[in-house]
Amino acid sequence: MVTRIKHDIYLHDLCEKVKPDYDYVSTNVRLYSKKGRVLAEIDLLGVRKGSCDVYEVKCSYRITKAKKQLLRIKRLMPHVTNMYFFCGESGMLKEVEAE
Repeated sequence: MVTRIKHDIYLHDLCEKVKPDYDYVSTNVRLYSKKGRVLAEIDLLGVRKGSCDVYEVKCSYRITKAKKQLLRIKRLMPHVTNMYFFCGESGMLKEVEAE
């Protein structure tokens, strides 16, 4: 039996919650540089016709760290429409604005 960490459990719960809203949902999507280094990892990527949404999952309320990661992803993928922060501990989902 494989033991799942809290982050993976929260990610799976969020995935099940938002899956009906999208045509395609993917988890743990890595963004690579031209040299093959990992630049960022998207916890949850939701794609529907004409838009692409990114979700950052944290076990506790660490919105500052999540916002920093989301803004980096937005810089690497400018076509991202919406960015969200999900706190697994409280179950809160919050939209993060690009600055």
